[in-house]
Amino acid sequence: MKRMRYLFSTICIALLVCSSALAQDDAAALAKAAQNPVASMISLPFQNNTNFGVGPGDDVQNVLNIQPVAPFKLSEDWNLITRTIAPVIYQPELTPGYGSEFGLGDINTTLFLSPAKPGKIIWGAGPILSFPTATDRVLGTDKWSAGPAVVVLTMRGPWVIGALANNIWSYAGDDDRPDVNQFLLNYFINYNLPQGWYISSAPIITANWKADSGNKWTVPFGGGVGKIFRIGKQPMNAQVQVFYNMDKPDNGPDWTLRLQLQFLFPK
Repeated sequence: MKRMRYLFSTICIALLVCSSALAQDDAAALAKAAQNPVASMISLPFQNNTNFGVGPGDDVQNVLNIQPVAPFKLSEDWNLITRTIAPVIYQPELTPGYGSEFGLGDINTTLFLSPAKPGKIIWGAGPILSFPTATDRVLGTDKWSAGPAVVVLTMRGPWVIGALANNIWSYAGDDDRPDVNQFLLNYFINYNLPQGWYISSAPIITANWKADSGNKWTVPFGGGVGKIFRIGKQPMNAQVQVFYNMDKPDNGPDWTLRLQLQFLFPK
């Protein structure tokens, strides 16, 4: 009887250890998929950026980016990853007499063609399209714009390191508004820890090539932490990051607090 109890206890402990290992492996795989812009996984991130020190009055601007990601299998060798950003913006009064504004900004969609069976280097490339969907002229460009986009990354052990870049030019829209020529570079460095935790730095560097020489660049530096977890059976990814702008336009923010909650839908 004692031997049976001992055997039963040993089996139970082994099952618990295996269950814990599987949960850990699952969290690690989900974390890497969430950090991969061209992962073959449906996800719905809500990324909120609160910008402090905006304009001459050192006001607060808020941009909530709703960013659905949907992959499509084109063949055994290729996937098409669609990434859309719909910004909901609160814009403080930057010019006296114009007031603050709240509404939808310009929506953009990126279509990444990516190998279905990537090697050590994971990549995707395709067009980015920007649409004049802003509900107020101060929230958007009133221009139709497009350009190339590319993403390259690698996963080595606990590390996920890469960069996403694009440049858009306007080709139609309101002739009274300035033409668009804008660059974006989002590099990301992630170090994954046990139990779904990770350390991340993913600043978004931008350049407005049409601006004056001292107002072209926004260059943030910073980072934060994130965690993969579940609410019931639903996998989630939450993170917080803080960035200080080392270079910025005259009316640009001094620093940014980013909070993100992402719904993950693995196959």
